[in-house]
Amino acid sequence: MGIIVGLPRSGGRDLQLTAGNFMGKQIEMPAPFLPAEWYPQSGVQLTWPHAGTDWRYMLDEVRACFADIARHVARRETLLIVTPEPEEVRRQIQATVNMDNVRFLRCDTNDTWARDHGPLTLIEEGIPSLLDFTFNGWGLKFPSNLDNQITRRAVQAGALSGRYVNRLGFVLEGGSIESDGKGTLLTTSRCLLSPNRNGQMNREEIDLYLRSVFHAERVLWLDSGYLAGDDTDSHIDTLARFCPDDTIAYVHCDDKDDEHFDELRAMREQLASFRTADGRPYRLLPLPMPRPIVEDGERLPATYANFLVVNGAVLYPTYGQPDNDTLARETLREAFPGLEVIGIDCRALIRQHGSLHCVTMQYPVGVLKSGEADRSPSADK
Repeated sequence: MGIIVGLPRSGGRDLQLTAGNFMGKQIEMPAPFLPAEWYPQSGVQLTWPHAGTDWRYMLDEVRACFADIARHVARRETLLIVTPEPEEVRRQIQATVNMDNVRFLRCDTNDTWARDHGPLTLIEEGIPSLLDFTFNGWGLKFPSNLDNQITRRAVQAGALSGRYVNRLGFVLEGGSIESDGKGTLLTTSRCLLSPNRNGQMNREEIDLYLRSVFHAERVLWLDSGYLAGDDTDSHIDTLARFCPDDTIAYVHCDDKDDEHFDELRAMREQLASFRTADGRPYRLLPLPMPRPIVEDGERLPATYANFLVVNGAVLYPTYGQPDNDTLARETLREAFPGLEVIGIDCRALIRQHGSLHCVTMQYPVGVLKSGEADRSPSADK
């Protein structure tokens, strides 16, 4: 059965992982660093859909997708489910999910996008620091007052271990930056320079801020690329992703009649101009562009770049397009040799303009703990 997190107690034991040969390749850095996603993990957070979210009109469909993600994560590592109704979620998933690896945090939520309201984790000599930035609904587009409190409440309740770092003076979503784990960040100017996030700062000031906070050597800014229907102002995790061995997987459009063709071609040209920290070009792997998926006359932002790396596997979104789904899988196998690549049908998720990576947040070793539950089950205090 799952564990409901309460107040922390002394003597807790952090979950120790044997992550496999591939994930062991991550370079350990003595200075604080933002790990790449393939760094060994203690677990993943899902913030579960409920009737008070925008999923209310399609709850059964989206819960089935979340349950599929939960099943694959809990096979490999701890899963933290944030929800105001843990007993109901347990009932929904207990027949198919390894509940020994599931922990619950009872907490009120606005929505489900854990990538953007979860903390970003720095590692210093093996010790995690949980950086809590402001989430403002992607530039004041949607309510976020409850989601913006989740990280602080999770730390207070003992769901997350590590040093809590208040960075609420800066608006930043996890989906807007990528780290190679070696001191380079990748982002987009459309998102980070949008006026409703940190409009008081210019590009140079934001660049300096990111390098300072994340102890990064440099920031690579993509100035082109977007997806129709995207609410995030071009999050990097919808367009281009760091992979091991100085590789970038990116969305490629080969249809000249597609509205994205020119922008994504310009994005590819800029990616080709980037150099690694030691001056070499990146290896670029193109991911296919899904054929248009339209609902109520609006094109939805389907993208294969929205994959999640977990211990021993890559979970990637599929869209009911066998040719493109298969090509994306083969590309990710090339990007992550030795890892299992598993497709999860995410057509439900894109109906609310996000996908698999958007609804998850991975945590490095030392953040999510295993062990018995405490008596206090709630973070709502």
